[in-house]
Amino acid sequence: MYFSLLQPAGATRQVNSWVEEITSGLIKDILPEGSVDNTTKLVLGNALYFKGAWPEKFDASKTKDDIFYLLDGSSVQTPFMSTAKKQYISSSNNLKVLKLPYQQGGDNRQFSMYILLPEARDGLWSLVKRLSSEPEFIESHIPSEKVEVGQFKLPKFKISFGFEASNFLQGLGLQLPFSPGADFSEMVDCQVAQNLYISTIQHKSFVEVNEEGTEAAAATAVGMTFQSMPLRTDFVADHPFLFLIREDDTGVVLFVGHVVNPILSL
Repeated sequence: MYFSLLQPAGATRQVNSWVEEITSGLIKDILPEGSVDNTTKLVLGNALYFKGAWPEKFDASKTKDDIFYLLDGSSVQTPFMSTAKKQYISSSNNLKVLKLPYQQGGDNRQFSMYILLPEARDGLWSLVKRLSSEPEFIESHIPSEKVEVGQFKLPKFKISFGFEASNFLQGLGLQLPFSPGADFSEMVDCQVAQNLYISTIQHKSFVEVNEEGTEAAAATAVGMTFQSMPLRTDFVADHPFLFLIREDDTGVVLFVGHVVNPILSL
């Protein structure tokens, strides 16, 4: 959605209110005070809300505190969910992948959460490099069938994160949208679209995983200025890992992130 600006303060409230409503209150104040001023002509807003429940919920009575090892070698105590039921798990190349499907809704889409757990306690960043450099990485590591589990521990976690993304995107080589040579005429239906360019990108996201399922949201506001398995498999996520939420039919990834310390926001 795009918002034409007449008064900066009123437009900021309008955008923030719209995002908060769309994300069921999880994303507040996507536009910080002062991010919109009299030079801002247009704000593009985008929001995504996801809430999924596990078909078989984790038994909360089996959630127990245990040790989670951090990247610096220290450790913390955090609540771990546990189960003895079969799970979708694959194991290869010093990596285990857990697939947790969500209950299917009223259409044919099937969403799942994937936990990518490196074998090494400090293997997170090398895993990130593999994920970003190998286009088929996720597809080639998706578990295809349920297996018997031995020891199973998955920490509860809740993540909230926000940042100004302009410098990051320009550092990746995205330059034209931030220059006067940008052309948004096919995106924005207004007479001055060819004279607009991006001045700021504000992004916030929220993900919570617990015994019931997952609740997640993300919003972005763009301001324009002018292998084979053993019989029983352990899955113990007691050190930093990657996670993502994916629609399995299309392969579209809705959310991706990493957990380095699950108690920071619990």
